[in-house]
Amino acid sequence: MEALLGQLNDIIWSSALIYLCLGSGLYFSIRTRFLQVRHFRHMLQIMFEGRSSASGVSSFQALAMSLSGRVGTGNIAGVATAIAMGGPGAVFWMWMVAFLGASTAYIEATLAQIYKEKDSNGEYRGGPAYYIEKAMGQQWYAWLFAVATIIAMGFCLPGIQANAIVEAMGNAWQLPAVYTSVFIAVGIGAIIFGGVKRIARFAQIVVPVMAAGYIAIAFVVMGAHIEQFPAVVKLIVNSAFGIDAGFGAIIGLAVQWGVKRGVYSNEAGQGSSPHASAAAEVSHPARQGLVQAFSVYVDTLLICTATAFMILMTGLYNVNGADGVMLYEGLLGFEAGPAYVQSAFDTVLPGFGSGILAIALLCFAFTTIVAYYYIAETNVVYINRKVHRPWLVVGLKALVLTSVMYGGLNSADVAWALGDLGVGMMAWLNIIAILILQKPALIALHDYEVQLKAAKLDGKVSVDPTFDPAKLGIQRADFWLDKNPQAAVATPDES
Repeated sequence: MEALLGQLNDIIWSSALIYLCLGSGLYFSIRTRFLQVRHFRHMLQIMFEGRSSASGVSSFQALAMSLSGRVGTGNIAGVATAIAMGGPGAVFWMWMVAFLGASTAYIEATLAQIYKEKDSNGEYRGGPAYYIEKAMGQQWYAWLFAVATIIAMGFCLPGIQANAIVEAMGNAWQLPAVYTSVFIAVGIGAIIFGGVKRIARFAQIVVPVMAAGYIAIAFVVMGAHIEQFPAVVKLIVNSAFGIDAGFGAIIGLAVQWGVKRGVYSNEAGQGSSPHASAAAEVSHPARQGLVQAFSVYVDTLLICTATAFMILMTGLYNVNGADGVMLYEGLLGFEAGPAYVQSAFDTVLPGFGSGILAIALLCFAFTTIVAYYYIAETNVVYINRKVHRPWLVVGLKALVLTSVMYGGLNSADVAWALGDLGVGMMAWLNIIAILILQKPALIALHDYEVQLKAAKLDGKVSVDPTFDPAKLGIQRADFWLDKNPQAAVATPDES
C-alpha cells in the first residue's frame, strides 16, 4: 500500500505540479497587480464586516471555515516534515508559495462567489465544480473534480489529522490510539450531522481562539531563544538557494517540499477554500476573494512560520559543519512532526508544553476534519442537484468517520501519502480550470476597485460595492442575476 502510494505521488507531485503552483501564483499576481500587497490594508478592514443570513454565513465565518480547513496538522507536523525532508530552505519556499498563492486564492474564491447557487435547503453552495460547469461549460470536468474532491476530502485527508492527534496525545499522556480515534470519530459525527450553519458557528468560535493561543505560546518559545533568530534566518536563506555547499545538494528538495507542504497548509490553488468562500453573504464577489487572499497570510506567513522558527531556534534541527560539508541531524521524518514541536514547547514549559501542544493540535486537526467534511458534502450536493441520491450523503459521513479511524490506527507514513495524493489530484484539476476561467474574477476585481475609488472621491468613509454580472458581460452568474432582477440581459462575454 505504502509503495503504491509513493509511486502515485511521484507522478502527481512531479516537478510539473511544483512549477504549476509557483508559476500560476506569479502569473495571477501580475494580472491582479499584486493585490496581496495593494489591498492588504483593505483586507483587514473588511474582514469583520458583513452579516450572516438565512442562506449564507458572514465573511468572517467563511474566513473561519476556510481557516479551519487550512490551519491544522500541516501547520505543525507538516512544517516539521518539510524541514526534515527539504532542509530549512523549505520554509522559504513555503513563504513564496503563500505570497504568490494569495492572488491564486483571490481568483478561485471570487469565481466561487460569482457562480454560486442555493441548494434545496436554501443554503449557498459553490466551488470549482460549480464554476467549471457554468463558466467552462464542461460538465464532465466538473464531475471529475467533484468525485476527486469527495475522495480526497472524504477519505484521503481526514486520516492525516486524526493520526497527528493520536500521536500527540500518545506523546503527552500515553493514551492508546484506539481510544483517541474513537473519541475523535464520535466528536466529528456530532458536528457533521448539524449542517453548514453549525460548522460555521463551530469554526467561528474555535479557530480564532486556537490560532491566537498557539501563536502566543510560539512567541514565548521564540522569545526564550531570541538570540538564535539571526542565525535561523541565515540558515533558511542559505538552504533555500544552496548558498552553502551542503545545501546545494538538497536545493531541489527544499523547493519541492516547501511547495508541497505550503499548498497542503494554505490550500491556495488546491480548490478546497472556494467552497467556504461561496457560502459567504457578501454584496460583491471580489470582497470575499480579498478576505480569502488574506487567510493565506494568516496560515502560512504567521502560523507555519511560528512552527518553523520554534523548531529551528530551539536546536531541534542541528547543522554540523565538517570540512565545508553540512550534515543534518535532528528531524527524522513523518512520525517526528508533533513530537518535535512538543519538545519545543517543553523548552519553556517543562512538564506542560507537550500536553498544551496536544490540546492545541486536537483543536487544529478537529476543525480541519469538520471543514473537510463540508467541502466533500458540497460536492455531493453538486452531484445530487438533478438526481437526488440521499445515500451519497450518508455514505460520505461513513467514509469520513472510517478515514478518521483508519488514519488514527495506521502509520503516519501512509496517512501523509494518502493526503498528498488527495491534495495533488485537486490542485492539478483546479489550477488548470482557474487559468482558463480567470477573466470573470479579474473583471470583478476591476469593478470592485472602480466602485471603491468612486466612493473615495465622493468622500464616503465606507462603501459596500454591488455586483451586476449582466452589466459586466459575465454570463451564467444566475445567483447574482436573481439577486438583481433589474439587471439587463447579459451580453456574451469573452471568457
